[in-house]
Amino acid sequence: MLTAGNPRRCFLAGNPSEVSHAMTTTTDHAFLADALGPLKDREQIAARLLESSAKHSFDPDRELDWDAPPVEGKWYWPPELVSLYDTPLWKKMPEEQRMDLARHEAAALASLGIWFEIILMQLMVRHIYDKSLTSNHVRYALTEIADECRHSMMFARMIRTGGAPAYPVSRLNHNLGRILKTVSTTPGSFACTLLGEEILDWMQRLTFPDERIQPLVRGVTRIHVVEEARHVRYAREELRRQMVTAPRWERELTRISCGEAARVFSLAFVNPAVYDNVGLDRREAVAQVRASGHRREVMQTGAKRLTDFLDDIGVLRGVGRKLWKSSGLLA
Repeated sequence: MLTAGNPRRCFLAGNPSEVSHAMTTTTDHAFLADALGPLKDREQIAARLLESSAKHSFDPDRELDWDAPPVEGKWYWPPELVSLYDTPLWKKMPEEQRMDLARHEAAALASLGIWFEIILMQLMVRHIYDKSLTSNHVRYALTEIADECRHSMMFARMIRTGGAPAYPVSRLNHNLGRILKTVSTTPGSFACTLLGEEILDWMQRLTFPDERIQPLVRGVTRIHVVEEARHVRYAREELRRQMVTAPRWERELTRISCGEAARVFSLAFVNPAVYDNVGLDRREAVAQVRASGHRREVMQTGAKRLTDFLDDIGVLRGVGRKLWKSSGLLA
């Protein structure tokens, strides 16, 4: 409990007017708290994540059997997570075409993941540029960048092994990503990191234990889930810290940029070229996905843990919240 005699400084997220009233300054150490409670020491968190990295990191080239042939009759992605699942079009499609669509959507999501991880790596480098290079915090950030390099190579190899093409994002989204990685605020960078990681992580947690899925895809998603758990922890803790300590203008800009990123991400999540490549009418397929209650529920369920967290720490407010609503990711 914080009292007037407590020799620590307290900053309250989302309540800047309360900050000056809630702080004491008898030491140089700052005690940070938000609506979720006290923030843990940055260096201690990084030290634990580094220890976890040493114990639970993988080399996909050695861990996975890349030469094994695909197993006949197994999916490349859970059918319930395929964009057209339970639509009128899906009900008309033969099983073979459904499975082919799942294979192409797995390749499209892996392509999206690579695009996002390349952006993330650049945001991480920007974050640590001015920080102590010998700190645990920076050392872990470099460890995470190494993880993301392996993940991107793993996803690319999975795409090639599965026989579907790579699916780059649209030119517009590609250039929006270029702007984001250049001008994003620090809290905005970590909010966007969580946006890209947590929804895919939710889907992959359903994928790797699923015995209907190709063994290689299960292996790829298992590695990614284990290693991404550290990345999510790092990003959540740092975003909480940033939303407490950043100036008001930066918090407001973060809310708007995060909302816009959610809108772009939700549109990029399904690459419409997959429908052309499995013999479907693109326009009809896109329309049915947009009208699908099941798809809306999948995306909102996948985002719920994240949106609850962002709401708790004061990110989902004002214009930013409206943008999240328009993305379809926030119920």
